[in-house]
Order: sequence, then C-alpha cells, then structure tokens
Amino acid sequence: METREIQKLIDFIAQSGLDEVNIETADLKIKVKRYGTAPVASYTSAPVAAPAPAFAPVAAVAAPAAAAETSVSAESASSNLITIKSPMIGTFYRASSPETPAFANIGDEIKPGKVVCVIEAMKLFNEIESEVSGKIVKILVENATPVEFDQPLFLVEPA
Repeated sequence: METREIQKLIDFIAQSGLDEVNIETADLKIKVKRYGTAPVASYTSAPVAAPAPAFAPVAAVAAPAAAAETSVSAESASSNLITIKSPMIGTFYRASSPETPAFANIGDEIKPGKVVCVIEAMKLFNEIESEVSGKIVKILVENATPVEFDQPLFLVEPA
C-alpha cells in the first residue's frame, strides 16, 4: 500500500464519521484512530516487506500532543502541584452518568480514597481514586474523551 492510498483511506475515514479502523494483511498492518477532529494513523509493515515510507500526517498530529504534555509537566513542576495521572487507557468521565454530578470539580478538597473520575476500558467502568490530599486546581481532560496510560488528568495543590 502506498502513501497515497493510505492518505485516501484516512480522508475516507475522516468523512465517514468512524472513530477507529484496523486493517491487517500478511504484508502490513494499519490502525487509524480519530480523536477530536484530526485523524491519527500508524502504519507498520511486516518484517519481510520493504521499509515503510515516512508518513507526514502522523508526525504533524503527534507533535502538538507532545508539546501539550511538556507544558503540563513544566506547569506542575514549577508550582509544586501534584499530578493525578491515568492508570490505564480508556475513556475519561467526570461523573458516573450524565445525570449525576461530577466526582470532582475545580476547588474541591480531596483525600486519599476519594473517587475523582471514571475511566471506561473495554465496557468496564473503573473508578479512579485519589492517592493524595489537597485541592483540585485544574482538570486537564475534557469529559468523555480518550486518555492514554500515564496521561495527566488533574492538578492538585497539596494540603
């Protein structure tokens, strides 16, 4: 599969409204995921195949995410804030259902064991408990968005 064909596939997926597509053959494996408005693609060729051509859109989409993580790390390090990070990959939810209030809001005091959010992974809803005491000063993730392992979720001012 050539870069041009992969780009056409990404464009098709972007217009179709699908959030994720996996294509696997003996020669290659393509996984396309969309978070927000820009699609992200990863392209892996089989070990016997020729090296895969560089795919520019992946680098263009990945660079802003890395810059955002760097700014979060710099912010929390400079002001002695504690970061609550995601222990798993999944979908972040601030409340157990749309009708119930959020587990934690900016300004809330939290203690170890208090549920601060829920992460859905493979149709299982996992309550994420705080391991620190303090006050939530910033929520870094929008409700109902995908999160990665070790992604910062909350900034907490220690008590």
